[in-house]
Amino acid sequence: MRLYVCWGTWRRPTPLVGRGHPHPCGVAHEALEGAGHDPEVVRALGWKALPGVFNVTPGRREVKKLTGDIEVPVLVTDEGQVVAGSQEIAAWAKANPA
Repeated sequence: MRLYVCWGTWRRPTPLVGRGHPHPCGVAHEALEGAGHDPEVVRALGWKALPGVFNVTPGRREVKKLTGDIEVPVLVTDEGQVVAGSQEIAAWAKANPA
């Protein structure tokens, strides 16, 4: 299983995410680990809010192929299922413990 994230898997809020809101990539990663999964973390780098030239990293290109968008986090399960979004990944992890 692969988890595509921006730069890392921290949960602490950042000024760009918003005060009091945990970082989405960290939310997804923590949910997967809490459910007993050990995903391969793929750092997609870039940031959706920047102009397109900053989001042509290999990781963001792969995410775009998978989902049609460059936004992370994105989970690809061992079965090939694609789950996009931190809350969606957390719900998947809860429903599919290791």
